[in-house]
Amino acid sequence: MHGLHLTADLHDCRCAAQWLVDAPALGAACAEAAEAAGLLVVGKLAHAFPATTAGPGGVTATVLLAESHLCVHTWPEQGGVTLDVYVCNFGGDHSAQARAVMDALEALFMPRHVERHTLQRGAIRAEAA
Repeated sequence: MHGLHLTADLHDCRCAAQWLVDAPALGAACAEAAEAAGLLVVGKLAHAFPATTAGPGGVTATVLLAESHLCVHTWPEQGGVTLDVYVCNFGGDHSAQARAVMDALEALFMPRHVERHTLQRGAIRAEAA
């Protein structure tokens, strides 16, 4: 259970429109970012949502990792993206890899403003003597 959970809300993204609406391209970019950071991709799924009167539909891309997961949700009509990266640190510390994935994805979307959050999950407790 012990791990690091990183989230980020990206606002006013200045990236190419493709990254906000193209499910296969975004799914591949997420998997590449995870692999480049040294994480093991074990599966991926990307889904494009239909356009609405507000504009083009967004995308949800999820990558299953041996270390846990990453997920991206886009709102092209708002130029917004949410990122979620969780790594289990039970067998080794994957925190640096999680941060590298977040940095790569933030760079891809080129946001004007970012809200980042960090949560240490499942703290390991000392055994009672």
